Amino acid sequence: MARLMLEVDERVYAMLKEAAQVNQLTLEQECLRRLGGGERHSRYVQALVAEMRAEDEQRRVDGSHG
Repeated sequence: MARLMLEVDERVYAMLKEAAQVNQLTLEQECLRRLGGGERHSRYVQALVAEMRAEDEQRRVDGSHG
């Protein structure tokens, strides 16, 4: 299983932690639920994932020219 490390500001972290408690999930499960297209979408997380995908694609492109 791949490991993903995210840096989030304290406000976003607190919101994710609260949502996990409300949904009776671990913080990891809540993040995976949101990333997997759960019922409530986080625009911040979606934007972060899109940015990470773009960076990964750019690394692949840059690596294929080396």
